[in-house]
Amino acid sequence: MTDPLLVSIDDGLAHLTLNRPERLNAFNADLARAWEKATVDITSRSDVGAILIDGAGPGFCAGGDVIDMATTMGSPSDLEELAHTINRGIRALTESSIPVVAAVHGVTAGGGLGVLLSSDYVVAAAGARIGSRYANIGLTPDLSVTAQLSRAVGTRRALQLVLSDRMLTAEEAQCWGLVAEVVRGEGYATRAHAVARSWLDGAASAYGEAKRLIRSSCSRSFADQLDEEARTIAASFGTDEARDRINAFLQAKTERATRGS
Repeated sequence: MTDPLLVSIDDGLAHLTLNRPERLNAFNADLARAWEKATVDITSRSDVGAILIDGAGPGFCAGGDVIDMATTMGSPSDLEELAHTINRGIRALTESSIPVVAAVHGVTAGGGLGVLLSSDYVVAAAGARIGSRYANIGLTPDLSVTAQLSRAVGTRRALQLVLSDRMLTAEEAQCWGLVAEVVRGEGYATRAHAVARSWLDGAASAYGEAKRLIRSSCSRSFADQLDEEARTIAASFGTDEARDRINAFLQAKTERATRGS
């Protein structure tokens, strides 16, 4: 049996590949359980500094496997449990201080949009298409779409997407703020990998804490967020990583001044 989720960890980079290409990587129970286990395990590891998510085959993720829902789920509670299982993985990603990049191609729809929104940086292939499409099969958004979409694009645009069958092009998604970069050809995967590596090669803990501050800001008052920012920058100032980088910055500045005198 083919693994529904491929997982590898190499030199600090965790790579997750949704691997049900014959179903456009739509979630069934097996993929949901593998997703939950992998994301919860990876986000608890101290040796992982970046996460890359992509999809095998012709698309990124089509959400839930409607055929599987219709043939194997005996009651609405079965679908609810499936959603809870996937959501535990989505929470692990969004609540973690590990930055996540998604390499998106082909179709992203339904719950796949929730997976995209749970990534902190999205690189899309030029031919990618992104939408909601829940209402096409009489269902409502899940997998964090209603929680995260309006924060990403604003209430009006979120409503435009979920109240229609519109599929955004990669360029439109970039204009809306859902996608950071659009890359032509197969270079999107290479670029996403380079983004992840740049986090690992840079100030990895600072990137992670910056992500945490922004992701968690909606749960705090403005005053509490300012306090959390102050505590976090003070803590980062005391790390070896910050001291080394500040010293390197000062040394480079001194050398430039010496050359200019």
